Amino acid sequence: MVDLDLQIKSIQDKLQQLLKQQAMLQKENQRLKKELEKAVADNEAKERSLQAINHQVDALKLGSGNLLNETEKNALSKRIDGYLREIDKCLALLNT
Repeated sequence: MVDLDLQIKSIQDKLQQLLKQQAMLQKENQRLKKELEKAVADNEAKERSLQAINHQVDALKLGSGNLLNETEKNALSKRIDGYLREIDKCLALLNT
């Protein structure tokens, strides 16, 4: 009977340890999720900022006239075409 009591006590102790470990891991998981959300939000903000800067660079290049070489003109033309496709998609979504 004493052996059985000791085994039950041992199992209860191990269960308590596991429950404490689970609680600790859940807290760490929540902390990591918050960190990830913050990192994703920061990344999105930086992406928007980068896009705004790229738009400004494009505007400056367009305003500078003859300062663009052929490669830059082609790249700028492709970006403008991409913007136009995005605008067309938005208009199509608005019209549906």
